[in-house]
Amino acid sequence: MREPDRPFDAPWQAQLFGLTVALNETGAFAWRDWAARFGAQLEGVSETGNEAYYRAWLRAFEGFLVETGAATAAEVADLTAAWHAAAHATPHGQPIVLASACGSV
Repeated sequence: MREPDRPFDAPWQAQLFGLTVALNETGAFAWRDWAARFGAQLEGVSETGNEAYYRAWLRAFEGFLVETGAATAAEVADLTAAWHAAAHATPHGQPIVLASACGSV
């Protein structure tokens, strides 16, 4: 899979990228370790474009959180479910607010 033509198609992609960079900058992990995990995730992706690229990034990021002990698999799954519920509950064109689906997280 090749890198996307433009950096981001959606706010979540930019936020995910920024969160990854921020965690690296705080010393949570070495960039080479992240790059290895992300590269391995990309190897299995046949689709092209930003959506596929950042979905692979997200899968790698979630796995990395669990692998490094920053979160448990259950926490990642619960937060993912909360985000999906919030997205479903948010009117089109409005920012997704996680608290709208689950009270507060």
